[in-house]
Amino acid sequence: MATSNLHGVGGLAFDSSKRRWPNEMNVLIALILIIGIFELLGHLMMGQSFLFDTSGRSSSIFNEQRLRIIILQVAIVGIIAIGVTQVIISGGIDLSSGSVVGAAAMIAMSFAQVAEVNGNPNPTLALGPWAADLPVLVPIAVALLFGLLAGVINGALIAYTGIPPFIATLGMMVTARGISKWWTAGRPISFPTEGYRAVGEGLMPVIIFVALAILFHFILRHTVYGKHTYAIGSNEDAARMSGIKVARHKVLVYMIAGVLAGVAAIVLSSKNLTAQAGMGMMYELDAIAMAVIGGVSLSGGRGSIAGTVLGALIFGVIISGFTFLRLDAYYQEMVKGGIIVAAVVLDQWRQRRAAWGP
Repeated sequence: MATSNLHGVGGLAFDSSKRRWPNEMNVLIALILIIGIFELLGHLMMGQSFLFDTSGRSSSIFNEQRLRIIILQVAIVGIIAIGVTQVIISGGIDLSSGSVVGAAAMIAMSFAQVAEVNGNPNPTLALGPWAADLPVLVPIAVALLFGLLAGVINGALIAYTGIPPFIATLGMMVTARGISKWWTAGRPISFPTEGYRAVGEGLMPVIIFVALAILFHFILRHTVYGKHTYAIGSNEDAARMSGIKVARHKVLVYMIAGVLAGVAAIVLSSKNLTAQAGMGMMYELDAIAMAVIGGVSLSGGRGSIAGTVLGALIFGVIISGFTFLRLDAYYQEMVKGGIIVAAVVLDQWRQRRAAWGP
């Protein structure tokens, strides 16, 4: 009998000709096409290039200022999206991350203030002189602990009470937003220390985003944590029967998402040099959209951090492109909404096609 390439139960054959390229390639192609569209529109409508420097005044062929704006404006929400990606892959959803950012930013900034401004007492001092001029590690630790606590509550409610993730995180969203307003009765908190200010200066938000993306890409792809996350999202019952402690792992996933929301709060408040109760509004939806556009399946079990990063870049290009074309901001929202719906429709079509088979 000739050598066969039969594998698996029932003698199913593996056909190498049907091997598909990574889904991230599709997202990358979409990103290139969107850039190409803005390039074409820029030349037709304004006689200018979107991403390239055609003036000859720069040593680079790219418009470095626009590239800088694109990556900076998605870096903070991108940090949240890294956590949200893991939650969605595990079969859950997190609607609370934006509100957790707002509350964590308020709390962290209240421990990051200077006692005096130009020789006078800080007019926005939230907690009194005892909480002023503290080492930078104090506000950072406070923000991370708050995010961790929010993640533990989310995960425990979902894993041990059977509450749907949508409801549990919706409750946390409302609660955290209330905390951010209650903390100083709605008053903004400003004038951070030099150490805290340095966290959000220059390209630091981008560096933090890229470092976290690389870290969690490796973790999801090459660790037991990652394998269990994908297994639970693919089939929770099968994961439980295979010995995975599903409840404990869900809590861990939401804890990580909460901590990353805390990181985003630190970077956002440091970059803006202030914290306000409304910070992080709608960030959770943008983070979910970045993940979905990047190929993460809302049904769970499929997706990657690399895809989410590309989804974040698509977001940044769209926002910057509309600004470049001098179109009103509400067009951005309509287009983003359409892209999100299209991404979900495409994901559903892929799942049905996979279920039908070749």
